[in-house]
Amino acid sequence: MTVADDRLSAGDLIEGDRVEVVVGAPAHGGHCVARIGGPHGRVVFVRHALPGERVTVEITELHRGYLRGDAVEIHEASPDRVTPPCPYARPGACGGCDLQHASGEAQLRWKTEVVREQLIRLAGLDPDDLGVRVEPLPPPLNRPADEPGQLLGWRSRIRYAIDAAGRPGLLQHRSHQVVPIDRCRIAHPAIQELDVLANDWPNVDSLQAVASTGGDVVVLGRPSGASGPAPGDDLAEAPEGGPLFRLSGPAEVIELAVGRAWRLPPQGFWQVHPSAADTLVNTVLEMLRPAAGETAWDLYGGAGLFAAAVAERTGGRVTVVESSATGVAAARANLAGLPHAEFVEARVEVALSRRRVTGPVDLVVLDPPRAGAGARVVRALAAARPRAIAYVACDPAALARDLKTFVSLGWRVERLRAFDCFPMTQHIECVAHLVPA
Repeated sequence: MTVADDRLSAGDLIEGDRVEVVVGAPAHGGHCVARIGGPHGRVVFVRHALPGERVTVEITELHRGYLRGDAVEIHEASPDRVTPPCPYARPGACGGCDLQHASGEAQLRWKTEVVREQLIRLAGLDPDDLGVRVEPLPPPLNRPADEPGQLLGWRSRIRYAIDAAGRPGLLQHRSHQVVPIDRCRIAHPAIQELDVLANDWPNVDSLQAVASTGGDVVVLGRPSGASGPAPGDDLAEAPEGGPLFRLSGPAEVIELAVGRAWRLPPQGFWQVHPSAADTLVNTVLEMLRPAAGETAWDLYGGAGLFAAAVAERTGGRVTVVESSATGVAAARANLAGLPHAEFVEARVEVALSRRRVTGPVDLVVLDPPRAGAGARVVRALAAARPRAIAYVACDPAALARDLKTFVSLGWRVERLRAFDCFPMTQHIECVAHLVPA
């Protein structure tokens, strides 16, 4: 039953109230924007809806300047609406997938609109000048090229939370509440075949399952008492914290990318979509066009994926900066055949400010975590004056803020490409090509 008009006009709403709205444009974060009580009414961010739909929203959070809610009844559906393939992709259930109710083409349009809006609002850029559109990734090897093959079964790393009764599952949206599930439909088929969800885990806080492109399958556990994922975290990418122990599988996994076999511990960072590593590396190379003898920095370099690809083109010095000891060890091992590779174990901002990495430098690959590089790092890179920078970003808002700083320091965004590396979710990967103006 929806809230009466007198309560709406008074703004007297509480959690659990239901109101009818017409849904507006998508916004960064996996929801659409609507207004309660007319075009000048209170803003509500609505999940499980599509632009143009008339829906009943159940209020889930109240904040001073806005509300959050779930679309629990669809009165006028968008032609882009589909039945979610997962029974847990609904209000009150798993919070991992934001867009299972949208067709594949609609998801790409949704994400394109989000990237464009962030560039306009936060960076002051014209996305039409850059030709911005979110592109689908090629389907993983040995997988069908139809839409379900692209949207499901791609996620090669996933972390399951454990509830108070020891049952594994995934978290509700913006909550610590664990939703027990039978399987995750976007998980890699080898992960879906594991029996971890059929068992109880009374002494474990979380489980991580890995299915590498080299065919390795590993299950890791975090013992009770260690720090686990925060509410709302993307479980497969939640920050490392506390010890992990191996329940099954090898101590190292093999990942295949850019014509190489990469060895790294299963808890080490790697792109979660099997086609993402090659796609992003090829895009970076296309933008930077490394030339013989040029020097390069690979910042937030992980296992050295971009460093290896650039160094093989230039034959020059390449420096990997990575704060994770696990990542640096993997980079040293995997780049052992490149004689001019250097490694710095430090936070990027510290390495730059304390001159642990020094110029001159021709090319930079910048691949920061979701929070972005930040003004301190951007200023240091602008001062180093490389010929070109390829900025790989997993958050369009953080990217837009950093691009604004680059532009203010006399740099130009030459090109920007965006990729749907995380189908069914709101997440997007972008690569921006920056040059001195």
